[in-house]
Amino acid sequence: MQKPSKAFGARHGGSVILGLHHLQLAMPEGGEAAARAFYSGVLGLRELDKPESLRGRGGCWFAGPGVELHLGIETPFAPALKAHPAFRVASLAQSVAHLEAQGITCRRDVDLPAFRRVFVKDPFGNRIELLELRQPAPTALRAMSQ
Repeated sequence: MQKPSKAFGARHGGSVILGLHHLQLAMPEGGEAAARAFYSGVLGLRELDKPESLRGRGGCWFAGPGVELHLGIETPFAPALKAHPAFRVASLAQSVAHLEAQGITCRRDVDLPAFRRVFVKDPFGNRIELLELRQPAPTALRAMSQ
């Protein structure tokens, strides 16, 4: 594999990557209504219009503060059981209460040094992590989370 030129690295802070544009999860064909109910109705993300050139492929796109999530059709479908997005929340306790009131099971896991966290599953079985920054977080980890 060819390495980026030194001139490229100097212009872009040494990295080819400038930032994260979106995350993509798979869903089964015909799951758009369930995706909308969960990602918009429960998590509160707003649905984005897919470009006309991609609408025929199915799936749907969502966005929230600092995050864009695309759900695409995959056949055959298999949920992501290990790989997952991790979404920051303002209050883990309030988020868990909200989700459980919607009938969604929240599975606690070992907290990280700077974060409390739980895992949930979307309607298709994809693993989703929700995490809250601990107060006060260690300085180095607090900087990474911003």
